[in-house]
Amino acid sequence: MDKKSNILIVEDHALTAFALKASLSSQEYINEIFDASDAKGAYDILKENNIDLILMDLGLGEIDGTEAIKTIRKTNKEVKIVVLTSHCDKAEVQKCLKHGISAYCTKDIKPDKLSEVIKDVLNGSMYFDSAVSKYVMQMTEDKSKEKFDKITIKDCYNLTQQEKRVLILIASGNSNLQIAKKLAISINTIKVHVCSILQKMEVEDRTQAAIKAIRENLIN
Repeated sequence: MDKKSNILIVEDHALTAFALKASLSSQEYINEIFDASDAKGAYDILKENNIDLILMDLGLGEIDGTEAIKTIRKTNKEVKIVVLTSHCDKAEVQKCLKHGISAYCTKDIKPDKLSEVIKDVLNGSMYFDSAVSKYVMQMTEDKSKEKFDKITIKDCYNLTQQEKRVLILIASGNSNLQIAKKLAISINTIKVHVCSILQKMEVEDRTQAAIKAIRENLIN
């Protein structure tokens, strides 16, 4: 990464904020680290500074982190948001995803791993802790119960019609074998479609493709 990035830590626990700042300050990809103890402080910093990534706690005071993310997204579509919290509530996870976060980490994450996640997110990747990834995939549960021909996907990423069908089934939690059976084509052909989808959507795996489709409201 050539360009160094500015990071904003939003955390109401002073000791945790201090530890995060100390841990990240030595990373070569970071330019400057800002910190705020509440949402209003975060809004002020965002107005006055060019922030590339926000490390957001959810358990804030008057305005919680979920609401803060929603407000930030109204005026700033580009900033990357990484949630770092002890909260693993299904509704909170799904709300955060709808508001366009790039990563959701629990506070027991190791410092080196968190730094790696932040760096990857700045480069366009996504990350969801295993403790919450099941909630992400459940966002399409209701749609997966509908008839397949009633579900549509927006034109995007230059996907073919067959690739769109495969992506819908991926997002609904189907394995390659299940997709092959539902579309009545070979599993090898499905693997080719999946590989093409990952390349076009610029993601590393099936889960990231599903998350990106959900986060960007591609599936109707």
